[in-house]
Amino acid sequence: MTPATDALPLPRRLPMAGLLLATLAAVGFSFKAILVKLAYRHGVDAETLLALRMLISLPFFLLMGWHGSRRAAQPLAGRDWIALFLLGLFGYYLASYLDFLGLGYITAALERLILFAYPSIVVILSALFLGKPLTRRVLVALVMCYLGVAFAVAHDLRVGGETTEVLIGSALVFGSAVAYALYLMGNGEVVGRLGAARVTAWASTVACVLSIGQFLLMRPVATLLQPAPVIGLAAAMALFSTVLPIWCLSEAIRRIGAGPVALTGSLGPVITLGLGALLLDESIGAAQLVGAAMVVGGVLVMARSKR
Repeated sequence: MTPATDALPLPRRLPMAGLLLATLAAVGFSFKAILVKLAYRHGVDAETLLALRMLISLPFFLLMGWHGSRRAAQPLAGRDWIALFLLGLFGYYLASYLDFLGLGYITAALERLILFAYPSIVVILSALFLGKPLTRRVLVALVMCYLGVAFAVAHDLRVGGETTEVLIGSALVFGSAVAYALYLMGNGEVVGRLGAARVTAWASTVACVLSIGQFLLMRPVATLLQPAPVIGLAAAMALFSTVLPIWCLSEAIRRIGAGPVALTGSLGPVITLGLGALLLDESIGAAQLVGAAMVVGGVLVMARSKR
């Protein structure tokens, strides 16, 4: 670091730190699908892998929730816990479970593209149930998004994907995106009242409990005794693709705001596309690249239209 850089005032440093944190969050979230696909190669099922991820994540979320509650002006009321339960149910448990199931059928790159289209679902649901108008610009962006997803699905079918499996996996991941969109639509008022850190920590804790409870209902406890590679991948998923990116995202929003963080998140599909090719030997084709560009472009247009 040069003396000139050391002389920079603090306000000019913070945006760079926020940008780095946002980028780390995008990389961490994008790596999750890769880790899931690598774990599936060892024969673990979605319920067991999700339970392992949540078991390892749970202590960190409890610590984050405890710390956030200590700093809060008011304790959580009964209605707050109900809201947190619903947010955890849709945003972190159901979205994660459907995503894990879908990754058993489709490539990591296709999964990330479908998930990345969740803002389009928020726009559609808001128009249907909240009466928010759809401008011509937003309609064009929606068409771009779903044509892009269609291009990506066509790529997977063309490179040898079984039609039924690709369609089932795409439907499951799309269901995950719908669950996350519902979470986003419901969390605005709760976050404004309780703060983002507390909502994230306690909603994630709810999801951990639900995921572990589901596992106990569906599998014997001994199933958690997985081979060392699966345990290692689950730990990496919990730490580097769950807890750390959630913290980085919260810090990035605090430092540079939600707008720039959302733009940085557009790196996600590109990162997953590259990592899938590098670590999973997933093919990259022209249709997939065009589809990725259209989805990212459509989402960015919708993000700018909200400003």
